[in-house]
Amino acid sequence: MRHVETVSTDGRALAVADPGFVQAVGMLTGASLMPGHVVEVMLNGDGTYERLWADLRAAEHSITLQLYYGMPGRMAQTLTAILRERAAAGVDIHVLYDAFGTIDIPDQVRDALREAGIDVQPFRPIRFKTLHMAQHRSHVRGIVIDGRIGWTGGFGIDDKWYGDGLTAGAWRETNVRFEGPAVRQLQAAFAAAWAEATGVLYTGRVAEDNPAAGSVMAGLLYATPTLGTTSAERFLAMSIAAAREKIYITNAYFAPGDGLVGLLIDAARRGVDVRIVTGGPGTDVRIVRYAGRASYERLLESGVRIYEWLPSILHAKTFVIDGQWTSIGSINFDNRSLVLNDEVTLMVLDEAIGRQMEAVFADDLRHTREVTLDGFRQRSLWERILEYAAMQLLPLL
Repeated sequence: MRHVETVSTDGRALAVADPGFVQAVGMLTGASLMPGHVVEVMLNGDGTYERLWADLRAAEHSITLQLYYGMPGRMAQTLTAILRERAAAGVDIHVLYDAFGTIDIPDQVRDALREAGIDVQPFRPIRFKTLHMAQHRSHVRGIVIDGRIGWTGGFGIDDKWYGDGLTAGAWRETNVRFEGPAVRQLQAAFAAAWAEATGVLYTGRVAEDNPAAGSVMAGLLYATPTLGTTSAERFLAMSIAAAREKIYITNAYFAPGDGLVGLLIDAARRGVDVRIVTGGPGTDVRIVRYAGRASYERLLESGVRIYEWLPSILHAKTFVIDGQWTSIGSINFDNRSLVLNDEVTLMVLDEAIGRQMEAVFADDLRHTREVTLDGFRQRSLWERILEYAAMQLLPLL
């Protein structure tokens, strides 16, 4: 998508603050935003796992867990022990793992969960007869506890997610814990994937609305591949076009296609402060970094400011627009996330959460190096060749 317009006197896209914005998001993405949420932003391993483990240990009725990435280690051992203990206590537990992202988890770990009475299933196992589906992965991170508490973000089950996001190889991550109607939306996303993987429709335990729930407006976007534009593409396009003052993007794998690049350029040219924090030289997927850098010059020329993360590996996938429209989830600014993968993100329309996310963004800038137009133009011929080559592979990245 290269342009967003609306039926109005000036033809401009709806702003975040416009009364019809929430309804338009629902119409274009299929994801409803509703009030009544409690939303907590969780940063890095230090701010995530102690609270997540406590929620899991407190489960009384059900746990559904869908994850893309896992590796052996202390974190996997802790999660296994918690799930086995809760299963012994009578909690109904379903685990859905992406067969590609968790390929390094030993079979005996999954067998130990099954022996404890936990239903553990792979999503899209890689087989000869299903090779045509091999590139379509579930990149979803989604945990639902007792039908009442939801978790999503970019986290995985690997020791590199432990820590402060700055030192000792700890990955920089942003996750979100939430209560309210969006938990049912996350449960529905799990049910859809579970039905594909097993042929069984999981209806889950639908918790009654928590009378102590908050007032935050939020909704869960579950984006899947389709012919034509995807809901993830429409979500990002509408969000960028809705900005009137600020767009602050933190995205680990920033390699947008021409449509999103054009929308960001348009935003900068109409006076929006557009800033992007993305992976630096230490990124774990260098080819995506080179593909993203192929668009840097056009973005910088238009006034977009770009910063590369330095202390560790950046893995967060968030944005905050005009201080009130926030996204925290698994969606990257690349073709794989927007077109090929199943993804989720929590959409939040709330000034308090927006201010918190802006503060996080400002703190992150202290650990980046800004890419300037003059400096970028001095890169080597070899780097330019790598950028061009990576761009040719962009549809697969």
